[in-house]
Amino acid sequence: MIGARKNHLRVRHGHDHHRVTFVELFFDLVFVFAVTQLSHGLLEHLTPLGAMQAAILLLAVWWTWIDTAWITNWLDPEKPAVRLMLFALMLAGLVLSASIPKAFQERAVAFAAAYIVMAALRDMFMLWATHNHDPSNHRNFLRISIWHVALAPLWLAGALTDGPMRMALWAAAVALETLAPMVGFWVPVLGRSSTTDWNIEGAHMAERCGLFIIIALGESVLITGQTFAGLAWNAATVGAFGVGFAGSVAMWLVYFNIGAERSSRMAAASDDPGRIGRSGYTYLHILIVAGIIVAAVGDELVLHHPGGHTDTKTAAVILGGPALYLAGNGWFKWLSAPYFPLSHIAGLGLLGLLVPVSLVASPLLLSALTTAVLIMVVTWEWLSLRQREA
Repeated sequence: MIGARKNHLRVRHGHDHHRVTFVELFFDLVFVFAVTQLSHGLLEHLTPLGAMQAAILLLAVWWTWIDTAWITNWLDPEKPAVRLMLFALMLAGLVLSASIPKAFQERAVAFAAAYIVMAALRDMFMLWATHNHDPSNHRNFLRISIWHVALAPLWLAGALTDGPMRMALWAAAVALETLAPMVGFWVPVLGRSSTTDWNIEGAHMAERCGLFIIIALGESVLITGQTFAGLAWNAATVGAFGVGFAGSVAMWLVYFNIGAERSSRMAAASDDPGRIGRSGYTYLHILIVAGIIVAAVGDELVLHHPGGHTDTKTAAVILGGPALYLAGNGWFKWLSAPYFPLSHIAGLGLLGLLVPVSLVASPLLLSALTTAVLIMVVTWEWLSLRQREA
């Protein structure tokens, strides 16, 4: 019989959940760097091609992080072996993040190799940790391992090619990575898993993803502060700084004021937390994080050029970031509510009405108007909650 000391899985206690540990937070620091690299890369290549490349890299970074969040929902980070595994993932994650600016250039091999190593390390550790302790999860990670082995040639082939072929191969790789949970990681003979097989601690997953949103928003605040520090302080830059900060606060409120806690309670009490973990946290948070990154690019552009004409690419990120963010939050909140929030529908509609305004408004004015829309959404949602509680 295998002794208890060799079991590296968490001990569950009913509907109670484990708090996110310090080592998990330490691991997440790597992704502060990754999010910063993604936003800087999009800023430097603000073209349709650059946006497509940024989307591929964002999905790769997201799957690297969320897959680790899933396994630490089952593993006990207080066990030395689990900590060592997370430290090894951090090292590979730093290589992955450092490769992002030139991933479609000379650092493609480093990026692809780091991605493959992280997936292989997670899969092998989980196969070892679940053996004789969690048969259902062991089968799940057999399926996942097979998918990752099948996808590795796409990453390597893409790294060894160039130009449109690299983009096509890597786009296929992240598309299949995104499809895999939808089809239950189906493989011949083993079949597919169902969400009921993914017996996670819903509240722990909610807390973990909420902390990632804080990381992404924190990166936006850092960019605003760092850019403002290097500029001449005049009325225009001070105004852009204030608007950027107010926008970050409004985005925080959109996520955390109501939806985050409500969804956490639902996930904790659900008989099928795996479904919520897959739909709400694994998929819909991609849009939320993408919205934060795009909005951060918009804030930096406004700080550098607050006045004058708003060109098409600047308008696209100023309006597109909040739109992605509101859409992702709206669908996320819909999981724990009977309908898509009306406040978010109104906010998206108002952002759409600002498209023609962008033809005549300065970047600072357009940014101020989008921030006003976010504040309106927060206020509407808060008043609606107060009315329901009255």
